[in-house]
Amino acid sequence: MSRLTITLSEARYKALREAAVQRGKTIGQLIDESLDFYGIKSREEARDLVRRVRARSELTEEQALALAQEQVRAVRRKS
Repeated sequence: MSRLTITLSEARYKALREAAVQRGKTIGQLIDESLDFYGIKSREEARDLVRRVRARSELTEEQALALAQEQVRAVRRKS
């Protein structure tokens, strides 16, 4: 697992730490869940998602990939 150092304001760090305690999670877990929520995936995870969607539909690989990209963009626009 990789490590990352980020710089936050003291107020933001305290809020993040309090949110983690309230939810019974670590700060890392909260950040990881947030990345999932915003659709941040590795290239392999994204390809696997496209494969699974395509297996359940009659879409071509190109159509499935376009649909997946469209959905990721829609999630990111909402933020």
